[in-house]
Amino acid sequence: MKFSQGEIGRVFVMRLEDGDKLPQTIEDFAAQQGVSSAMCVLVGGIDDGGTIVVGPRDRTTMPPEPMLFKLKGVHEVSAVGTLFPDAQGRPRLHMHAALGREGNTHTGCIRPGVDIWKLGEVVLLEILNSTAVRRKDPATGFEVLVPQP
Repeated sequence: MKFSQGEIGRVFVMRLEDGDKLPQTIEDFAAQQGVSSAMCVLVGGIDDGGTIVVGPRDRTTMPPEPMLFKLKGVHEVSAVGTLFPDAQGRPRLHMHAALGREGNTHTGCIRPGVDIWKLGEVVLLEILNSTAVRRKDPATGFEVLVPQP
């Protein structure tokens, strides 16, 4: 395990609106507000047609081949994510969501992109004095979190 330490800074409460795109909307907001590191939660609705990553095709192929799932119909969402700067210093969101419709749930990473349906509520907790960054891991191709003491 690797870790770094920080403190809670500002707390932002956001209402996302119909058609707002994720992860772009949260990443753009963070950049505009000067937030480079944060934790966030989301509840609300996700529109028809978004795409999530639902796992690697198999566990041994590297870099992994992502399995993509296209959402059909509007879904309820509950999600949690972390935001840390990438190699260029831009805030980069890594968020996993549980998306439900008609008693069925799909869970995955929203990185490929989803749109808000009517509203989404986000609480973003800024992390101050964090040295953690995201760096590309050559073996997996993932932008992994690298805590730096």
